[in-house]
Amino acid sequence: MTPQAQAQWRRAGVLALGLLVLAAVLGFAVTELRSALVFFRAPSDIASAPPPPGQRLRLGGMVRSWEQQGITHVFELTDYAHHVTVAYRGLVPDLFRIGQGAVVEGAFAADGRFVADVVMARHDETYMPPEAAAALERGARLLDMPKPSQAR
Repeated sequence: MTPQAQAQWRRAGVLALGLLVLAAVLGFAVTELRSALVFFRAPSDIASAPPPPGQRLRLGGMVRSWEQQGITHVFELTDYAHHVTVAYRGLVPDLFRIGQGAVVEGAFAADGRFVADVVMARHDETYMPPEAAAALERGARLLDMPKPSQAR
């Protein structure tokens, strides 16, 4: 084999090795990103397509009821059409109360309860995450209720 042919084979080998390493890095990145993604769902979304137990997600809506037993909190989040009961162990934010918006992050347990490990309360009177506002408006339309912004 001529020196030129050997150099071409060497370049092709280095290129193939580089592409293989790039594919492995991209595959690893996609796998890690997929496991880190947490999707937002509303109570109506949960009612129409329940997620499997253990799948992490964000659930948002208005706090409908709330019971506190020590540091364990059991409350319901609603989008006016459906509601989901949430169990949370820890301190809730100062702005967390009945009639206010909240977003929780966690997963459904095998017994069907939503167990949250993060609770976020709406921090401003006029602010609501776009996904939560859209879910509340969809729920209000299902019940033919006034929009949450008109209910004040």
